Amino acid sequence: MKKSRFSESQIISILNKQEQGLKVRDICREHGISDATFYNWKAKYGGLSVSELARIKELEAENSRLKRMYADLSLVHHALKDAVEKKL
Repeated sequence: MKKSRFSESQIISILNKQEQGLKVRDICREHGISDATFYNWKAKYGGLSVSELARIKELEAENSRLKRMYADLSLVHHALKDAVEKKL
């Protein structure tokens, strides 16, 4: 996937300009983006603040770490279960 030339905090600040009353066309022209990009960003980041976005990223990272940990433990559990069954 192509990396955006705007950071997420920049995207949120661009979206906040519309909430301040600027027209979408003017915002898009100023930042060199299309209307479709603006509305895609609005669907994804609309209503978020920078601190909320940071918290979401932190939670996603923790969630992926926990999923990996569960997968590892599950693998060990199944391996031990198979070993016990073979002995009996």
